[in-house]
Amino acid sequence: MIDRRQHLQHLAALASAAAVPAFAADDKDGTYDEESVLKAATDFFGQTTEGLAKVIEKAFKEQGRPNAYIKGEEAAAAITVGLRYGDGELLMKGGGASRVYWAGPSIGFDLGANASKVFTLVYKLPKASAIYQRFPGVDGSLYYIGGAGINYQRLNGITLAPIRLGVGLRAGASVGYIHYRREKSINPF
Repeated sequence: MIDRRQHLQHLAALASAAAVPAFAADDKDGTYDEESVLKAATDFFGQTTEGLAKVIEKAFKEQGRPNAYIKGEEAAAAITVGLRYGDGELLMKGGGASRVYWAGPSIGFDLGANASKVFTLVYKLPKASAIYQRFPGVDGSLYYIGGAGINYQRLNGITLAPIRLGVGLRAGASVGYIHYRREKSINPF
């Protein structure tokens, strides 16, 4: 009888030990879940729209869970050649925040101007300083009053998914890059 009870206690201890790392790994994976991202984006934009919820759902479906995000504002304009400038705050799930500025050129079939609040989901960012580089991207968005849009920028295994909710009129498709920096600069290159 003692052997059977010791055996059961041993099995219970093994099951408990096996369960703890799985929970700890999920807790320590350093990523945001969809519900917390939607809440943060809603708090940042000041409203919940069906479009915002669908864009976030699309990003999670295509990219998974982000380990950081950037909350910021930007302005952009284009007549075939375009420029984009912005600034915001990078927040990492594992802790830490950094100020980030961005600017970049684009070229394509693109016309118009817009001012946007930007909530960028950041995937596989190893550390905050890794954001400070040029991310190439293709943008094909239609901006209109109250419009929302998303595109992806990828470099060295890091993916950025800017979600823009803004005002203006801008239509087209373009290719370019965004240079993320520690300091503000009027030079888009």
